[in-house]
This record gives sequence, structure tokens and C-alpha cells, in this order.
Amino acid sequence: MNIEHLITMANDIGEFFDSEMGSKEAPQGIALHISRYWDPRMRTAIIEHAADGGAGLSASALAAVKSLPAPSVQR
Repeated sequence: MNIEHLITMANDIGEFFDSEMGSKEAPQGIALHISRYWDPRMRTAIIEHAADGGAGLSASALAAVKSLPAPSVQR
């Protein structure tokens, strides 16, 4: 996964939800979008990036990613 591309995507989604819902409610919309439409590998990569500080993520995108559940381990 190219984390820079995922950061750009998350921030673009964040801009949309910020403008539609306002910055207080945007993280919920962003998180729902990511959980519905992103491949599990993409979600895992962005969650790990957020856990490492989330450099490059907007405030709304970072809050959204931090609210996502940790990926389950496949056995």
C-alpha cells in the first residue's frame, strides 16, 4: 500500500464531509465511508499510520481513522 496515496484519499474524503457535515460531525461520516468502501488492507495501512502519529492526515481524517476498529487477525 502506498501510504501517501491513502493519506490523500482520506483527506479528500475528509474535505467532502467537512463541507457537507461540518468539522464536528465529519469524522463519523469519514469513518463510515472508509469502513464501507476501503479494502481491508487499505484500512489496516491507514489505521497503522494513524497509530504512528498520522502525519499528513487532516484533523477530521485523523479523528475518523482513530475511531475505526483495529483490524481483525486472519488465521
